[in-house]
This record gives sequence, C-alpha cells and structure tokens, in this order.
Amino acid sequence: MSGFMQEFRDFAVKGSVVDMAVGIIIGGAFTLIVKSLVGDMLNPLIGLLIGGVDFANFFVVLKEGAQAAPYASLEAAKEAGAVTLNYGLFINAIISFALVALAVFVLIRQINKLKKEAEEAPEEVTDKDCPYCLSKVPLAATRCGHCTSELAPAAPVEAA
Repeated sequence: MSGFMQEFRDFAVKGSVVDMAVGIIIGGAFTLIVKSLVGDMLNPLIGLLIGGVDFANFFVVLKEGAQAAPYASLEAAKEAGAVTLNYGLFINAIISFALVALAVFVLIRQINKLKKEAEEAPEEVTDKDCPYCLSKVPLAATRCGHCTSELAPAAPVEAA
C-alpha cells in the first residue's frame, strides 16, 4: 500500500499537475470576475441602450406556480413555484463565454508572439563548412577532421 501512496505523491507533486491546479483555481476566479462584469456592468448598459430591459428577467413560463401569471421578474416566478425557461440567463452565459474566450485568445496570442520571438533569435555560429569536403568543422579548427585539409583561421566575430 505504501508503494501506491508514494506513486500517488510523486504524481501529485509533478510540475504539470500543480500547474494545472493553479490554472483551474485562477480560471474559477476569472470566471467570477467575468460573470460580474457581464451581469453587473454590461447587461445594465445593454439593457439601457435597448430600452431598460434586463436580460436576467427574460423567461417564458412553462407551468404556472401557486400564484397565477404574469410574474414581474424571474425571482417572483421562482417564489411562486412556476416552471420557467430562462433564456435571458442563457444570453448572459453566452456573453460571459464570449468574453472568457476573447481573454484566452488574447493571452494565447501573446504567448505565441513571445515564443516566436524566442525562436527567431539568431543562433550563435559554432561551426563552419570545410571548403574542400563541405563537412562541418568547429570555427577554431585549422585542419578539417574529415579530409585533413588545412583551413584558414576563422575571422574574429564582431559583436553586433
């Protein structure tokens, strides 16, 4: 049994598992921020622009509750025990998803730019071609290790 626990501990403390856990925690916090942004800031602005409408109160009553319809808000319908189809909350979820997807896209795009810049960095030249046999030889070599031809000394490399 202790072998199993040791193996599990080794798995759990690997960098990728810890990184994944941190990502999930940060993702949850980020989702709360986006949900608040959509529900508390964007939807009231959009509602104001389209005539004071609140998306959270867009619903269809499928079955009336203890009190008869119409219901002033989704909360009133829920309190009455009505069965509702909450398409306004679905619209909020779509807006939240779009914002999260946009944020992830921007983040991945920046990471890819950084990777591309790192890949495009010029590599340090450490060897040259032998003019006789075209084999790779170290820059400082004065004789080719393949064809034994004498090579001209390498010119000093100037810092750019």
